[in-house]
Amino acid sequence: MNQNKLETISNLFEGKEIRSIWDSEKEDYYFSVVDVIEALTESDDPSHYWRTLKSRMIKEGNETVTNCDTFKLKARDGKMRNSDMLDTKGILRLIESVPSSKAEPFKLWLANLGSERIDEVFDPEIAIRRAIDYYRKRGYSDKWIEARLKGILNRKQLTDVWKEGGITENNEYAILTNEIYKEWSGMKASEYKAFKGIRKESLRDNMTDIEVLLTDLGETATRELAKEYKPYGLNQNKEIAKRGGRIAKNTRDNLENELHKSVISNKNNLNYQYLDEKEKLENKK
Repeated sequence: MNQNKLETISNLFEGKEIRSIWDSEKEDYYFSVVDVIEALTESDDPSHYWRTLKSRMIKEGNETVTNCDTFKLKARDGKMRNSDMLDTKGILRLIESVPSSKAEPFKLWLANLGSERIDEVFDPEIAIRRAIDYYRKRGYSDKWIEARLKGILNRKQLTDVWKEGGITENNEYAILTNEIYKEWSGMKASEYKAFKGIRKESLRDNMTDIEVLLTDLGETATRELAKEYKPYGLNQNKEIAKRGGRIAKNTRDNLENELHKSVISNKNNLNYQYLDEKEKLENKK
């Protein structure tokens, strides 16, 4: 896991530093509880404030405390000290429990977010319009957005086929997806993200047109093979996923032989860079 100063979180707290750790396996951030407490309450002793709040939450049976992890973070005196940390969901739950006027904007934001999601249940088109607006603001063309939405539908068709083949757990879907990626790109999805310098962002949103094409080909081939051979269970579906990825790999090899260069790019579409992003998986190319 990597320690860093996450700029987006610091901005939410008026520029105050919120120490964070990125867990590349879980693909989530862990945030310093004491830093968040200090930012919200401006307490002279945020550690004591947290101990008191923690004791109260334990008595109330609040699960946020039980989900708290401990990691070593660099303190202001330069020494590494054990610090309570919460993941993204946990830190938002904590903010809801802090009796502070500074926490109110966050609580209002969470309430609005919940209201929006309920509205989307009744009218799913709202979610689609929100996604289109989001992509337009990021500078994507309507043609790209149309292809992206179609890709989401194609992906859903693949997971439906996997479900018919006995795949029901989220980690199994991830395993099968990685088999496709590894076969044609040489990298798992998490490694591909690291290569491009992204974290929680969508991998497909940061691909070149050729990378998207190869991804679509691998997944479409896997879907059609699964429909034809009807594998059942994780092991059988893994073999089909490898075969689908291999079809995309053959296309990649043919194209690279003609271009005389790799079609795997480490470029992304971000307008920011992670402060501790130094390692690139160049050997995976």
